[in-house]
Amino acid sequence: MTLFTPVSIGAINLPNRVVMAPMTRSRSTQPGDVPNAMIAEYYAQRASAGMIITEATQISPEGKGYSFTPGIHSEAQIAGWKQVTDAVHAKGGRIVLQLWHVGRMSHPMFHADGKPVAPSAIAPDATVWIVDPETGKGGMVECPVPRALETDKIARIVEDYRLAARNAKAAGFDGVEIHAANGYLIDAFLRSTSNHRADAYGGSVENRIRFAVAVAEAVSSQMGADQTGIRFSPFITQRGMDDPDAPQAILTLAKKLDQIGLAYIHLAEADWDDAPQTPEWFRKELRAAYSGSVLVAGGYTPDMAVAAINSGYADAVAFGRPFIANPDLPRRLAENLPLSPFDSDTLFGGDAQGYTTYEVSV
Repeated sequence: MTLFTPVSIGAINLPNRVVMAPMTRSRSTQPGDVPNAMIAEYYAQRASAGMIITEATQISPEGKGYSFTPGIHSEAQIAGWKQVTDAVHAKGGRIVLQLWHVGRMSHPMFHADGKPVAPSAIAPDATVWIVDPETGKGGMVECPVPRALETDKIARIVEDYRLAARNAKAAGFDGVEIHAANGYLIDAFLRSTSNHRADAYGGSVENRIRFAVAVAEAVSSQMGADQTGIRFSPFITQRGMDDPDAPQAILTLAKKLDQIGLAYIHLAEADWDDAPQTPEWFRKELRAAYSGSVLVAGGYTPDMAVAAINSGYADAVAFGRPFIANPDLPRRLAENLPLSPFDSDTLFGGDAQGYTTYEVSV
């Protein structure tokens, strides 16, 4: 079994197992956070991926935490994303939309009362990328202490996810991925370090996974469970998320998601030098708890990717930075062609330079 054998991820049929990982690029049209023709070109250039997972896309104005990131909650945004899906499909590709509520990973400029929402009023010890409205320059800024969500407001956010999934379907996406990793809202509910609630959404593991289950059910009701995935980062230690009990909570949640019939679980594994590794026991227990497909991402080399698939711990592997600088990454991997490096200075914001200007191999 290799990276270049077809595989079905739920109802989505992939011609290869080289998935494009979700990566924030902050190039939506302002005002309105609307996907545009340049974004359509960017994804269409990478349509040879087995499947594209888009950049994280806010489900509501409240769910925003970074400048210039796209949304999926307005008619203009739906139309903008339809332009993207049409361009990818015209090239024979498959594309799913990552649904995002940042929770406490945000900045006061995006909220009328200056307070992002979270399970509890605990700052994340993290930064987000913000463009100064006066200078037009972007930079990383500290996240404030958030406002704890009232219990009766949680159902409204679940509804926002449901509507976002409906909008994604209208925009022509082949599926959606629920972002429940990296310290964002769903992940913050899962962990005892960020969730100090005393109501039905805090305390026990069953309570802490309740919000994630409700979101998965709401999204699946619109897109179909077999076209819905979810992303976790069980072993993240950054952003105040270092909870040794989180992996077991995610395994408990995986059993619930298996009952719902979600198409896949996507593991965001740490890709910095001294990051904690995902242990084999977790991979085995995840396979035992969940019968759907498993995707992995996080600094994988081609050899590591093949090993993960051949071991049975993954069905496909998502690549991030290599896909930025190598639009034809599957071909380069298949033919062992050299990979171009990406320009980190053009990662967030800007124009076509460092976005759609990378060349394909000849």
